[in-house]
Amino acid sequence: MKIKILVVEDDPHILLGLEEILKSEDFDVAVCNRGDHALEAVSKHRPALIVLDVMLPGLSGYDFCKQLRAKKVGTPVLMLTAKGQEIDKVVGLDLGADDYVTKPFGVRELLARIQALLRRTTKATSSVAAGEASFRIGAATIDPKTFQIKRGKTSNELTAKELGLLLLFFAHPAEVLSRDRLLNEIWGYNYYGTTRTLDQVIVQLRKKLGDNSGEPKHLLTVHGVGYKLVL
Repeated sequence: MKIKILVVEDDPHILLGLEEILKSEDFDVAVCNRGDHALEAVSKHRPALIVLDVMLPGLSGYDFCKQLRAKKVGTPVLMLTAKGQEIDKVVGLDLGADDYVTKPFGVRELLARIQALLRRTTKATSSVAAGEASFRIGAATIDPKTFQIKRGKTSNELTAKELGLLLLFFAHPAEVLSRDRLLNEIWGYNYYGTTRTLDQVIVQLRKKLGDNSGEPKHLLTVHGVGYKLVL
């Protein structure tokens, strides 16, 4: 059975191009050209991954992503944005996107990011299927089966990449994990982005862990190398 990808994009030329590229890679492709119709499309097609434009009629990609995560849908989201400013990328990740590419993008980079997201999701799903138990980091409890992280009465959804990072850190407590290793294991060996993407996800994880970003106690930066987890 082919892997289904939902493309949410309002520009007809980009939409057609993405559809042709993905079909040529043997994906099953569903399309949607409005943000306010995207939730219905997700429910109808049940895609393995969503390619999501930020600027959409009816509802922005940011707002759709927020609604998607509020409904506890963990489908990985690759955001397309014409904006290069870091703040826009951070906002997208904060609202639940798993990765992003900036327009104009190369076909090779787009496909590499899609494959990396699909591999990460498959790996996380396999961990859940194997009966991965809940675990604690500081005051936070992480449940891989539901992709949730809880602190007291506060509960947040984890993206596939966030969960993958926490599982990897938890398996290697106090060990310094290099940025390259984290990117290779979570994003995949064909990842063509920068380490800044990883740093942004770490920032979001610290927020969900309740880890003070100024003086974190659990996810620590090892300057010039990477990160380590202190339980």
